[in-house]
Amino acid sequence: MGEKTCCVTGHRDVPVGKEQYVEEALRKEVLAAIAAGYTRFISGFADGVDLTFAAIVVAEKKQNSCLQLEAALPYRNRINAKSPLFQELLACCDRVYVQSEKSNRQCYHERNRYMVLSSDRVIAVYDGRSTGGTFYTIRFAQANEKEIRIIEI
Repeated sequence: MGEKTCCVTGHRDVPVGKEQYVEEALRKEVLAAIAAGYTRFISGFADGVDLTFAAIVVAEKKQNSCLQLEAALPYRNRINAKSPLFQELLACCDRVYVQSEKSNRQCYHERNRYMVLSSDRVIAVYDGRSTGGTFYTIRFAQANEKEIRIIEI
C-alpha cells in the first residue's frame, strides 16, 4: 500500500479571536491523520491556515521521521516570500512543488487542484462563504470523492 496523503485548504484571514481554536482544531486533525496512517502532508503555504498547518506538521516531524511535508507553491517567485515563518517552514519541507513559472490568474486554482488530486484526505478550515479558493477547493474535493474534514469557523 502506498503512502497516504493529506492536504489543507483554508482562509488566509482567520477571524480575530479564532486563531487558537483553528490551531487546536488543525492539530487535532493532523494527529488523527497520523494515527490513521497518513505520512505525507501538503500545504499551499499561504498565510493563515496553510502556514499554521505546516508548523504543526513540522513539529510532529521532529518526533516522527516517517512524516513528510510538501510545499505546493502557486508560482516560482512565491519561494522568495519575505515572511520569516514562511522561510523557516519552507526549509523544513521534504519537497517543494511549483505549479507555474509565473504568477497568473489560474495558478492558485491549479495548485489547489494538484493538492486535492495528490491527496486522500482534505482538511478544510471554512467559514461558509460561497466564493473564493477554499470554497472552490472543497467543491473540487467533493467532485473527486476525496475524504473531507471540515473545521467550521
